Amino acid sequence: MEKIIAASHGEKLSVHILDDTRTLQQKLAILSDAAKYDVACTSSGVDRKGSTGGMGNSVASGICHSFSADGRCISLLKILMTNCCVYDCRYCRNRVSNDIERAIFTPEEIADLTMEFYRRNYIEGLFLSSGVIESPDYTMELLYRTIYLLRNVHHFYGYIHVKGIPGASPHLIQQIGYLVDRMSVNLELPTAQSLKKLAPNKHRRTILTPMRQIQEGIRENKQELVVYRHAPHFVSGGQSTQMIIGATPESDYQIIQVAESLYQKFQLKRVFYSAFVNVNEDKQLPAPASGPPLLREHRLYQADFLLRFYGFEAKELLSDKRPNFNVFLDPKADWALQHLELFPVEINRAPYELLLRIPGIGVKSARRIVGVRKNGMLTFQHLKKIGVVLKRALYFITCNGKMMYPTKIEEDYITRNLLNVKERLPFDPSGITYRQLSLFDDNGKENIC
Repeated sequence: MEKIIAASHGEKLSVHILDDTRTLQQKLAILSDAAKYDVACTSSGVDRKGSTGGMGNSVASGICHSFSADGRCISLLKILMTNCCVYDCRYCRNRVSNDIERAIFTPEEIADLTMEFYRRNYIEGLFLSSGVIESPDYTMELLYRTIYLLRNVHHFYGYIHVKGIPGASPHLIQQIGYLVDRMSVNLELPTAQSLKKLAPNKHRRTILTPMRQIQEGIRENKQELVVYRHAPHFVSGGQSTQMIIGATPESDYQIIQVAESLYQKFQLKRVFYSAFVNVNEDKQLPAPASGPPLLREHRLYQADFLLRFYGFEAKELLSDKRPNFNVFLDPKADWALQHLELFPVEINRAPYELLLRIPGIGVKSARRIVGVRKNGMLTFQHLKKIGVVLKRALYFITCNGKMMYPTKIEEDYITRNLLNVKERLPFDPSGITYRQLSLFDDNGKENIC
């Protein structure tokens, strides 16, 4: 059995074949833990039914097959093929110069693991990434072989998301694109300057080239499917990417401008933002006393939704004079307070595009308002039933010419009242931990199916 040992002190990664008594479960523990900093995965975007003689299906909304002891859902088997890497990215735990325990799966082992976890109803699919071993092409060939075994030998029709390796040949990108549901190529850092500083082995051009190829492949495949309905699908769930936030000095404005450009130029399904976690001792890396910038990451995700679903542009949310988001208010409420000349809005007459810009009104509730008001005038009671968050919206709307309560349209007054409305954050900043969920660690409790 192989045991992978990384030389320390910046020396080149060396691989030795030694006697190794580690079990498959022990290797899984190492490589699932190594994958925890890659957030660019999701099980949404693809609907596909299983077929006779095959196993599994994929549902766009995702399937929650089991829960950990702390209540979190396990849907995808998320692992690295190997945490060995020939690159020396300063922010990466798996960098070649780190003296850490290394492991590597064979394609057959990953295929068997995926099938066994699926049979036990633990997972809905697979998210597979890898460090770069030997070369991008060699690594991509291993990933391709793994997915080929799952699709054509095990006849697995569940969801598969694979991380593309920048620098791999276009032929390999194309081959694997016809087998997976989603591909992602990590942008890593927001700017080419930061990439050069912290990831000297990676180049912006080699990252954007496979992104463009995947985009063109998806477009051509859609045209082909119009003519040939049974033609194979190419990355039918689209592509995504990930940026690390807080490792480099870019402002929020620069980051959302990059995201906006990616959506417009590459038609990405999703840009993921990963708060920087300092796992290496390196003078080039910041050492924030308060830990990872999780609130900043949260604000960027909120702004990202405004770009994708609410019709906002990056230049409307921030500017060179206001380069960072307000940590106390969500970006939509902050925008509304900067544009009080547009408010209050009459809910029974406002166009759909303006409804989307009202704090407390989401995409679903805006659609419901437009549909319901065709049959009569809406009241605040109607809005509450529709799903409008009135504790936010009441400062910006009228129903039949009247506000819900006597309210001053003043920035300071509204800000004070909005700050009294506690925002539901997706984490507890005081008790956050960075431990990766283990499929085996149930703290003495059985999984709930």
